[in-house]
Amino acid sequence: MQLMDTLFNWLQIKVVWDARPADRSAKDTVEFFAQMLREDHGVEVTGVTLEGDHYLVQFEKDGQTSEQRFEREAVEQLLSFIESEPKFNQ
Repeated sequence: MQLMDTLFNWLQIKVVWDARPADRSAKDTVEFFAQMLREDHGVEVTGVTLEGDHYLVQFEKDGQTSEQRFEREAVEQLLSFIESEPKFNQ
């Protein structure tokens, strides 16, 4: 999986976990993608901020600080889907 795809997937499920802190599956999936970022890409996320209609992910790779923007609507799609499905809200 490419770095930007892994970052996006990590962010998307982190948004779910932040909204649903008791969701053990979301927590486990955040940890899975964080491990993939570290082991496969040598990346450590250092921060996430919401700036209007974008999320900004700050990370370090090879001693360099970088950031990547992701559209808020795309990031929050998974959370919207989960919240709209009754089977996930029991």
